[in-house]
Amino acid sequence: MAEEKKEEVTSQEKTEEKKESKFSALIEQIEKLSVADLADLVKELEERFGVSAAAPVAVAGAVAGGGEASTEEEKSSYTVVLASSGDQKIAVIKALREINQQLGLKEAKDLAEGAPKEILKDAPKEEAEEAKKKLEAAGATVELK
Repeated sequence: MAEEKKEEVTSQEKTEEKKESKFSALIEQIEKLSVADLADLVKELEERFGVSAAAPVAVAGAVAGGGEASTEEEKSSYTVVLASSGDQKIAVIKALREINQQLGLKEAKDLAEGAPKEILKDAPKEEAEEAKKKLEAAGATVELK
């Protein structure tokens, strides 16, 4: 049984080598071409086969762009994450207590020292941006997710 597996692996390796050798000479020739020659090659291939290399890229760009726009539209709530409290921890602690008035001094201090930590979860965009501004003004590094 072990011999059969070895034979299968050997035959697979030979098949892969044949595939590689089939195009390796062509790839080596393409690697040697200058950028201008490559552009000419692409143009000639497009003309000869009636295809365009730019069309799939434009479609993929449109799909990606559309996907991003829908993500931004859908994103109505954010999570505010304190990445680091920076050098001015006292100012960051004050900002944390201002953002979340239910936090006590100890809880705010623990958040500031335990960065990265979530500060607000599922907050509206305006509230999240305001919290980010306050924390950054205090010297903290903040991320919106």
